Amino acid sequence: MIKIAIIGGPILSGGKKNLIMEYFRHIDKSQVQIDIICNDNSNAIPTEEIESLGGRVFIVPSFEKLPAHTWALYKIFKREKYDVVHAYNSTMNLFPMFAAKIAGVKVRISESLSMAAKGEKKTYVKLILRKFSHLFCNYYMACGKDCGAWQFGEKALTRGKIAIFKTAINTEANAYNPELRNETRKKFGWQDKVVYGFIGRFEMQKNPLFLINIMAEIHKRQDNAQFVIIGAGDLEKQMLQKTAQVGIKDSVAWLGRREDIQQFYNAFDAFLLPSLYEGLPVVGLESQSAGLPIFFSTAVTPEASACDLGIYIPLAAGAAAWAEKIIEVTKNNMPIRRSHAKEVADAGFDSKVEADRMLNFYLNAKNKSRKKF
Repeated sequence: MIKIAIIGGPILSGGKKNLIMEYFRHIDKSQVQIDIICNDNSNAIPTEEIESLGGRVFIVPSFEKLPAHTWALYKIFKREKYDVVHAYNSTMNLFPMFAAKIAGVKVRISESLSMAAKGEKKTYVKLILRKFSHLFCNYYMACGKDCGAWQFGEKALTRGKIAIFKTAINTEANAYNPELRNETRKKFGWQDKVVYGFIGRFEMQKNPLFLINIMAEIHKRQDNAQFVIIGAGDLEKQMLQKTAQVGIKDSVAWLGRREDIQQFYNAFDAFLLPSLYEGLPVVGLESQSAGLPIFFSTAVTPEASACDLGIYIPLAAGAAAWAEKIIEVTKNNMPIRRSHAKEVADAGFDSKVEADRMLNFYLNAKNKSRKKF
């Protein structure tokens, strides 16, 4: 039995939490004991599910209290005597990796899930920490090649030093469901609408003000357009003001932060994700599995396109060009909506397959540590 600590950092609704839980749900529990360590500013810890699957949840101070954060981790690592510590917070992994090393944990995995963009405040911190992100860990991991190269360097990638474990989803659970589509559209009164949706955090990374501009351009061209925005974040007030400024306030449904999002992948006719950067977004894979076209900016890694439903448009093309392309593709897709779960699974994004790979990685790393140490 391997004893593993997963360092989740702030567990919020969205991609990182979903990724951790997909691996946790599908890994063979007869061979691993997994605990998940979360920051105290988390707002979406699935404690009940974790415990029902045999795991435990530990809470530590947030990254804003770094000394207390690192000390709390060290005490847990020392007490629990983990074989593996696997941290999912990109450049911030420096701190749990340090705590794990001094606590004597033999297998220390630092995983990169994201990159950065100019102009974002946290980018400066990321760029500083990136220089030291190889310290204290002895395994590099990433959800995609672009993420791995950004954090650990192109040389590490080309030399095979970065283990790539793709963003994984339950493809079967995210398959297209026409009954759920009809039920959801009826519930929200969207039966005669073309529904354009966004699910994510309202932060600069997601480019939400440009998203509103795209919606406004679609609205000019399509009378029955309905826009749905799901999530929360610091830019919410600006987004609300923007919808009023561009004249689409009455055409936008704000549904807040939610966990029941599968119904919306089915109800939407297109998903808009004009991000400034991404790792390998979970919403992209879930959308495509449900047969939903998703429109990425070209700043998003090409790895996010698991089938022919991932469409890339340059941000520099402008909101009007985005609107025209989105309307064109959406009209062509709507009469032939079907599940793409098999295509997404065949592209290597299925939770069960990747969880088995992850288990083998843990086993091999533990065995090597016995020889090395």
